[in-house]
Amino acid sequence: MASSHPRPRQTFPSTHHSDHHFPAGTDYIDSPPRMASPVPLSAGTRTFGHMPPLPPPSPSVIAYLEPGRPRSLSGVALRAFCLGAAFSAGLLLTALVFACTPSPAWRVPFFLLALSAFHFLEFWVTARRNTPVATTDSFLLTANWPAYAVAHAAAFAECAVVSIFFPTRRWGGVGSLCLGLGLVLVVLGQTVRSAAMLHAGASFNHQIQYNKADSHVLVTSGVYGWMRHPSYFGFFYWGLGTQLVLGNVVCFFAYAVVLWYFFSRRIRVEEVKLVEFFKDDYVQYRKRVGTWIPFV
Repeated sequence: MASSHPRPRQTFPSTHHSDHHFPAGTDYIDSPPRMASPVPLSAGTRTFGHMPPLPPPSPSVIAYLEPGRPRSLSGVALRAFCLGAAFSAGLLLTALVFACTPSPAWRVPFFLLALSAFHFLEFWVTARRNTPVATTDSFLLTANWPAYAVAHAAAFAECAVVSIFFPTRRWGGVGSLCLGLGLVLVVLGQTVRSAAMLHAGASFNHQIQYNKADSHVLVTSGVYGWMRHPSYFGFFYWGLGTQLVLGNVVCFFAYAVVLWYFFSRRIRVEEVKLVEFFKDDYVQYRKRVGTWIPFV
């Protein structure tokens, strides 16, 4: 859900996550090899990072971590590796093309860099602050499939076509202004979104929650004190910022329309449940704090 609500699994790409949880009483999810004679945890061993052996996980826990399952360790590792490789390639190509040629084609690998960082941070923040709900779906790589993938493919294509066939296209001072504004929005959007997820912690989810749990609390401090639904704010302006950096005219307006429609509709649905959950507390919060998304 968005801002305030506990466990709202929010984001532009709302993906269908499975609510699998570790069995009650299970504390360990990995099993280092057993040592023949356990080493006591002394100050010396702590200094060098040595830990005593952990009890092996139960078969039921191992089942959650096997390939093909929502919490597959191999699935997490593979996705993280691919995103890291894409980020590194995007960073290297952006720097090389920008430094060695006058071509605006550096914007294409920059988009790859920004996308890779976004998807990695979606999982990392969830795993760091809301561990019980972190799954391979938390990367949001297949969210709203295939519409989400088509939108980004179109953005790549428009930028590549313009860079290759119209490399001398200039927008005068407006072009530099749009580029600078786009970079600011990308950084601002990513920062606000990640900060919102970190601050909400266990109260953040990538899906709207339709039933109030005992652990649900109304989050109104931190970035939530400045705006309602800050993660939506973050993705909305991050998406628009990427298109300004790419210099995409068609995709900029398409993104603006689609993102605004998506979030305005989602926020309406979400806030019905928030009022139901938190009654007048949320009504008063909504009066005090805006979304900073136009007309929402």
